[in-house]
Amino acid sequence: MPEKRNFISLNIAVLTVSNTRSETDDVSGNLLQRLLTEAGHCALDKKIVKDNIYQIRAEVSSWIAAPNIHVILTTGGTGVTGSDGTPDAVAPLLDKRLEGFGELFRMLSYEEIGTSTLASRALGGVANGTYLFCLPGSSGACRTGWSRIIEPLLDNRSKPCNLAMLIPRLQE
Repeated sequence: MPEKRNFISLNIAVLTVSNTRSETDDVSGNLLQRLLTEAGHCALDKKIVKDNIYQIRAEVSSWIAAPNIHVILTTGGTGVTGSDGTPDAVAPLLDKRLEGFGELFRMLSYEEIGTSTLASRALGGVANGTYLFCLPGSSGACRTGWSRIIEPLLDNRSKPCNLAMLIPRLQE
């Protein structure tokens, strides 16, 4: 008889990286928060920081160290302009990169926006048992990244494998 797995709700933190957004007009951050809660996960924390690698790194580092946060989603700052620093801030914190995340994101995004996807430096990885996904700032990109990649990866019922079943803190 096939094993039936029960859904496990994960604790997820959302970080919006923007020099202009506030809580009232944070469309992408609010969208991610809504999508993850609709999927059954817990939106444990949500913040907005300026696109400054040290501010980004400080917030992400504190969440990586928090034992009750399983996943961190960032939105914004993944482009190629001078002020886009999210991947540069997050990459040094990673224990392992999930190279396929950025590749798959750009492939799926290509279907929607064509070659403009080359300007995205979407990034995925793991640090201290916490999964991190850096998405572009557009709500369309956040919806694509969440719905087509991240949501199924974080559902422990997804087979043959998923990332939820690999979170060390859930195995204790």
